Amino acid sequence: MSRRIAVILPCRNEETAIAGTIASFKKVLPEATIHVYDNASTDRTAEVARASGALVGREPMPGKGNVVRRMFADVEADIYVIADGDDTYDAAVAPAMIERLLRDDLDMVVGRRQGESEALYRAGHRFGNRMLTGAVGLLFGDRFSDVLSGYRVMSRRFVKSFPALATGFEIETELSVHALELRMPIAELDCAYRARPAGSASKLKTYRDGFRILWTILILFKEVRPFEFFGLIALVLAALSVGLAVPVVLTFLETGLVPRFPTAILSTGIMLLAFLSLTCGLILHSLSRARIEAKRMRYLAIPAAGRN
Repeated sequence: MSRRIAVILPCRNEETAIAGTIASFKKVLPEATIHVYDNASTDRTAEVARASGALVGREPMPGKGNVVRRMFADVEADIYVIADGDDTYDAAVAPAMIERLLRDDLDMVVGRRQGESEALYRAGHRFGNRMLTGAVGLLFGDRFSDVLSGYRVMSRRFVKSFPALATGFEIETELSVHALELRMPIAELDCAYRARPAGSASKLKTYRDGFRILWTILILFKEVRPFEFFGLIALVLAALSVGLAVPVVLTFLETGLVPRFPTAILSTGIMLLAFLSLTCGLILHSLSRARIEAKRMRYLAIPAAGRN
C-alpha cells in the first residue's frame, strides 16, 4: 500500500532560497507533496513557492512554533518530512531517513547536522546547541545529539499526537521532549548542513532565542517531571534551613537559650516550604502521569507508519 509523504517547509522571507529547497526535495522525493507555509513574509516567498509547484499555506502569527502547529493541523499524510525553507539541509538524505523510519518502525528520525565551517554557525551557536542538547539529555534522557535540528522525518502518529505549544524556535526542543516523554522509537542520521544562499538571513537571535529555549526546557522539566523539579527545590530549601538551624541548635545545647529567635523562626519557615514543595511535587506527579497516559493512548490510537 502506497504511503502519502508530505514535505512541509515553514519559511518567512525566503524568496531567494525557497525555489531551490522545493526543487531539491522534488528531485529526491518525486512522489511527495510539497507544502510551503508562509509565516508572515514581507517578500515574494509565497509567490515563488507557488510558481515552483508547492502547495502554499499561510500562518499570519510570526514564529516557527506557530507555523509548525498550523502545518501539523492542516496537512494529512502518513509520513512527514519537515525542513527549513532556507536550503541549508541536504534533501538527498530524506529517502534514507524515510527508509530508516519504515524499516525500524520508528516515529522520528532526526537529521544530525554535519558542517564544521565557521560560516555555518555564528558565534555561540555551536556552543549553545551543545549546552541545550546536554540539558535535555540530563533532564529527559540522553537520546539526541542534535536536539535543535530542524530536519526531521516523523510518523503520522507522532505528528497527530503532538500538542505543539511553542511559539518560536523552542519547537524543536518540544518535539524532542515529546518523543522522550512517551519513550517513542527514534533515531538520528548524519546530514550535511550548508551555508544559506545569498540573500537569505537567519531569523534566529542567538541570545534571545537561546534563553527562550533554555526557559522552555525548564518549563517542560516542571511539566513532565514535577516530582524531580519540586524535589530539587525542596532539597535546596531543606539544606538552607538546616544551615540556618545548626548554629541555633548548638547554642541551645550549650546554654539552654535561643538568643537568635528570628533565625529559628526563619529556619522553621523555610523547612515548611521545603515540605510544601515536596508535597506539590508528589501531587503534580500523579497528575503528570495521568496526562502522559492520555497522550500515550492518543498516540496508540493512530496506526504506525510501517503497518499502514
